[in-house]
Amino acid sequence: MLSVHLICVGKLKEKFYLEACAEYMKRLSPYCKLTLTELPEVKLPQNPSLGEIAAALDKEGDAIRAKIPPNSSVVALCVEGKMRSSEELASLVRTWEQNAAKHLVFVIGGSYGLHPSVKAEAWVQLSMSPMTFPHHLARVMVLEQIYRAFKINEGSSYHK
Repeated sequence: MLSVHLICVGKLKEKFYLEACAEYMKRLSPYCKLTLTELPEVKLPQNPSLGEIAAALDKEGDAIRAKIPPNSSVVALCVEGKMRSSEELASLVRTWEQNAAKHLVFVIGGSYGLHPSVKAEAWVQLSMSPMTFPHHLARVMVLEQIYRAFKINEGSSYHK
């Protein structure tokens, strides 16, 4: 079975986000072995300096890299990433399935994004939209899009 990992900086607390994530994780269970890893976001003061932000991103980046399994293809969700349609994401998933990598890893950073090294080491940089979304909502959206990719690849009518 396919191995998909979702590594997220920040912990979900809101019940509606938790329920939505649980629903898509359940829907994904026939298609892949999904592992969700939540990492703590580094606490910063109200108006952090650029140096404090950089140090926090560095610490979060180290924590992210420590959770990426060996032989992984990493998809970094970031503003600078390329926007792709659901069909294009499905094609990436199909390409990965034929790849030698054993794990497909999606990474969602915290409030200040991802450390540049995490983005640079990624197989793909993906942007969901030029709009700003709460990171917790982005997690739900990524899970739904992974599910949609599998449904597209199987030829299901889920994707209209």
